[in-house]
Amino acid sequence: MDFFFDLFISGLTKGSIYALIALGYTMVYGIIALINFAHGEIYMIGAFTALIASMVLSQCGLAGWGLLVSVGLVAVVYAAMYGWTVEKIAYKPLRDASRLAPLISAIGMSIFLQNYVQLAQSPNFMVFPDIIPAIGFLEPVSHIVNKTQLAIWIITFLTMAILTFIIKRTRLGMAMRAVAQDKSMAMLSGVNINRIISTTFVIGSSLAAVGGLLIGCYMRQIDFYIGFLAGLKAFTAAVLGGIGSIPGAVLGAMVLGFAESFAAGYISSDYEDVVAFALLILILSVRPGGLLGSSQQQKV
Repeated sequence: MDFFFDLFISGLTKGSIYALIALGYTMVYGIIALINFAHGEIYMIGAFTALIASMVLSQCGLAGWGLLVSVGLVAVVYAAMYGWTVEKIAYKPLRDASRLAPLISAIGMSIFLQNYVQLAQSPNFMVFPDIIPAIGFLEPVSHIVNKTQLAIWIITFLTMAILTFIIKRTRLGMAMRAVAQDKSMAMLSGVNINRIISTTFVIGSSLAAVGGLLIGCYMRQIDFYIGFLAGLKAFTAAVLGGIGSIPGAVLGAMVLGFAESFAAGYISSDYEDVVAFALLILILSVRPGGLLGSSQQQKV
């Protein structure tokens, strides 16, 4: 049971980070039906920004929760700027083009950002500092759940709660839902579609930056390539749960996280990716729309 519980904790932690990235994929797809394959690189840039910010701010005397919050804010703002810029450069000029053109542009932007960070930083792994402060009440169970895992769960839960509030309870969220449902009617109702699309990219990039900060704290090392595989798995999670569905992205991320963790523990770590993608194929064969997606096929 101890081994099972360890795998459960690991799967919940992985799923939480995948969920933060998958939400960016599903939000963008829900608004403009585009798969933003550069989203994983925004996550990677968020991790590198958090690393640089932690080194600078710690030298300025910040420590504890103040350091963690400050690093998170810097990473979120910087990644949001990148997300906004990517949308303006790679996607907005192709909004009226065929679906293949923005898809190729997204792949090109992904490769460009990978190489840009590799040249600007380093092709090698870089050590990420431990910036999560000790949690006093966790000491009695620290051998089961460490402070980093608990912080990941808490931050992920709070982030998703804030996102849900924005989508369901604010004018911005109402406008986003209107654009996702019918762009033409939303525009006729006075909604600035370009602004809503840009805001969606900014929010998704901010969530990815939080995921980059958390994965750095969890793995304690990052490199320029971490965004590719994490982005691919988060996209898988979004499709698994139902692309375009926010609850589906979270559910798919958790299913993927648990599948990887238990496959690594009970089979072999060499097969965790195989099991995860085999699960995707199995579920989509039975329900093509994903776990929480629509089961009806759309007519082209």
